Amino acid sequence: MSRRTTGGRKARLAQRAAPPALNPAPKGQRGGQYQPLTEAEIKAIYSTALRLLSGLGLGEVPPRLMADLIRAGADDRGDGRVRFAPALVEDAIAGAAKRFPLHGRDPDRTIEVGGDAVHFGTGGAAVQTLDLDSGVYRPSTLRDLHNFTRLQDTLENVSWFTRCCVATDVPEIRDLDINTAYALMKNTTKPVATSFTLAETVAPIVHLFDIAAGGDGAFSKRPFVKAHISPIISPMRFGEDAVEVLYECIAYNIPVSNITAAQSGATAPATLAGFLAQSLAETLASLVMVHAIKPGFPMVFSNWPLVIDLRTGAFAGGGGEIAVLNAASAQVSNWLGLPSGVACSMTDAKAIDAQYGAEKALTALAAGLGGGNLIYESSGMTASLLGASFEAFVLDDEMIGSVYRTMRGIEVSEETLGYEAICGAVLGEGHFLGTDQTLAAMERDYLYPKLADRNTPRGWEEDGAKTAWERANTEARRVLAEHTPDYLTPAQDAVIRAAFKILS
Repeated sequence: MSRRTTGGRKARLAQRAAPPALNPAPKGQRGGQYQPLTEAEIKAIYSTALRLLSGLGLGEVPPRLMADLIRAGADDRGDGRVRFAPALVEDAIAGAAKRFPLHGRDPDRTIEVGGDAVHFGTGGAAVQTLDLDSGVYRPSTLRDLHNFTRLQDTLENVSWFTRCCVATDVPEIRDLDINTAYALMKNTTKPVATSFTLAETVAPIVHLFDIAAGGDGAFSKRPFVKAHISPIISPMRFGEDAVEVLYECIAYNIPVSNITAAQSGATAPATLAGFLAQSLAETLASLVMVHAIKPGFPMVFSNWPLVIDLRTGAFAGGGGEIAVLNAASAQVSNWLGLPSGVACSMTDAKAIDAQYGAEKALTALAAGLGGGNLIYESSGMTASLLGASFEAFVLDDEMIGSVYRTMRGIEVSEETLGYEAICGAVLGEGHFLGTDQTLAAMERDYLYPKLADRNTPRGWEEDGAKTAWERANTEARRVLAEHTPDYLTPAQDAVIRAAFKILS
């Protein structure tokens, strides 16, 4: 019931204006509150996936992989398809890594994958960037990748960074993969992820990582990069180049995110249940493959259901269907006890507008509450993954903070119920402003946006009547002007430049 009386009104106003001492909605909140499937429905989906793997199997099996799968217990009937008995699938699930770290080069930025903790991160391969000056799209460049990487380095709610755009001004595959890796090493110490176009680029890039880590073999001892690989091509066949990349990543101890990205009505059934069954079968095939090569190797079970607009055939990243599918995918993966990866925030909007905000918030909240351990594409992407935006990065970071706050829920205790505080306010000054309970709640329970406008209409007009896009543009420019990290020492940079064709 006590009131804070020291310092007067000026001190109280200053205290209210100060940012909270602790983040009231930190990363890694517990997910799983939203469960779109019943237990019986999950079992039916899983049973159908097992039937697909044992009866239909997968085609286009590379010979090297076929030999390893047969040694692990798979069935080759001589028809070009390999089949997995339920017992083999269940052995792979039982032997899979259930928890493992995604290291940051800065140990304080390391996160753990698995359990019920949820982390939002990035993804994408945008070939266009929304220009900060013109406000229209243009081809993405290597400079954009460097700028996106150092911008996200400052974003509190983005747990890891995957290259979000493709440098279209770097035509050679080897140069592209190496310069992408260099941009990650130079501009952030978060856990990062990249793709290897061909298996032969893995070894030289690991050498680059070794230089950043401090010496030969240092990276493999504590890998701070994971690989995004799609070794299964829907429907139900292997992709040889990606399979060879997987072998190389396992050889160099690079954790993998094996991504299944089927599309409803095109490469998977249009019915949501049938889609989930096939997509689950394909992601389980990825797990069996890893199990056959190296049992227990760290793999994120990345079952990403994607949706197309059946009227046009175009990818649609921002509707209710993709929200419920990715939440259901997370639920099924968690039911299996596997470290899950899903996707969200793949808005179809091109502008930073109402469609953008609605689609991003809808899909991000569903994925977070659905309990995906790693939620990809969650920051920066626009235009159905064809575009990336600097403004979107800073706006999405704030949106993700609100999702974390929603996931945190409400703590109910004698203290938070506040019987004495209510009595004190009713019998005292008739309000709760400035009380100890209110000030404590400000620090503990409330997340205050930096970009969202909460001003009065008159105050908003006097401040220039700025849109969210304009405020985000200003903030992105500020960060890019002020945050110019170089996480490679001059000596490391010199060694890298002597060994590789660095274009920036």
